[in-house]
Amino acid sequence: MNYIGSKLKLSRWIKEQISKKISSGLKDKVFCDIFAGTGVVARVFKKDVKLVISNDIEYYAYVLNRNYIGNHDKLKEKLKVITYLDNLSQKKGGFIYKNYCSPANRLYFSDENGKKIDTIRSEIENYKKDEDLYYFLLASLLESCDRVANTASVYGAFLKKLKKTAQRKLVLKPAIYEEVENKHLVFQKDANELIREINGDILYLDPPYNHRQYGANYHLLNTIAKYQEFKPKGKSGVGEYYRSNYCKLHEAKRSFENLIRDANFKYIFLSYNDEGVLERETIGQIMSKYGTYSLIKRRYKRFKADKDKNRIFKRDEIYEYLHILEK
Repeated sequence: MNYIGSKLKLSRWIKEQISKKISSGLKDKVFCDIFAGTGVVARVFKKDVKLVISNDIEYYAYVLNRNYIGNHDKLKEKLKVITYLDNLSQKKGGFIYKNYCSPANRLYFSDENGKKIDTIRSEIENYKKDEDLYYFLLASLLESCDRVANTASVYGAFLKKLKKTAQRKLVLKPAIYEEVENKHLVFQKDANELIREINGDILYLDPPYNHRQYGANYHLLNTIAKYQEFKPKGKSGVGEYYRSNYCKLHEAKRSFENLIRDANFKYIFLSYNDEGVLERETIGQIMSKYGTYSLIKRRYKRFKADKDKNRIFKRDEIYEYLHILEK
């Protein structure tokens, strides 16, 4: 899934740096990814640690992590349901078709795909009693929808005409998770509240960097995941969404220090790039109050939307900083 701030390309490097710092190994460690997003960092630790605690305030992110981190047993039987859902007879359009396709002058999806999303999403609700299967199916639908969305990678706006990938027929593909022996925990809570309820060995932080609110940029994924009717607002059809304090300079500084202060974890690792609302020096000053602080950095090509005028960012490369605190 295309995702602002995704650590997909950096996840292995992050794991390597964390492993170097913790010489005693990861096998008996509790690892927490408290701003998990799509969960790509937590996934690379899933089979190597005793317990993963994954958290994100956004429901679509909870769905993805509930599948990729929370699910751990045999996958084979679940795949049969994917085939069944993908071949359902298409019903008349429902909430997505009526509000996010041509009838509403919002071209987030083709009309055909909008109707198929409604058909599959309605049927998924019949599997709610089996939570593992339910979230596997929801995660599969969200990722399949994202592949045919008519956007410049985020859902703050749609394109005026259907791009080539949006003209393709939606195919429901399984969100394959890693089968492991250990069970893991997944939450949907405010990070600053959850941090006071948990403890462990490794705390990984990847908070929002700037003013862009994830709840607005990915509102349609929440809408599909929740599938509750409301009155969409404005041209983009956004509903009510959570506003993070980490997207505002003064609130970010206060919230970050409170998070570090309250964290009952031996090692804390913070990913933050050189375009964030918090300056590198400010982060260092705060973390240094609570233990031994160090910093490493890596230059890399950043996430970007479609080419040309749809680009979200101006620079192709940035520095990613990994701030390290041994508390």
